[in-house]
Amino acid sequence: MQAFHAIVKGEVQGVGFRMSAVMRAERLGLTGWVRNTEEGDVEVWAEGSPENLEHFYTWLQSGPSMARVDEVLKTDERPRGFYSRFSVVF
Repeated sequence: MQAFHAIVKGEVQGVGFRMSAVMRAERLGLTGWVRNTEEGDVEVWAEGSPENLEHFYTWLQSGPSMARVDEVLKTDERPRGFYSRFSVVF
């Protein structure tokens, strides 16, 4: 089990990014959360297998079709292990 924290920059709010991230993460069996930031970015915490995290990170670099991702700032983290699913938080 591994984890990462990411900030997704670009045109990522108001384009279905959070719900698309939830659906993608659930398909990959990941846990964690996604939320909008006051700066206009999307913030992500994801935990799961290294392979599935890599697939999710690759997806974050483009996001849903209406999004324009300019940059993803990713930091590898230690998994917390207390998330039971992947969800939108506020």
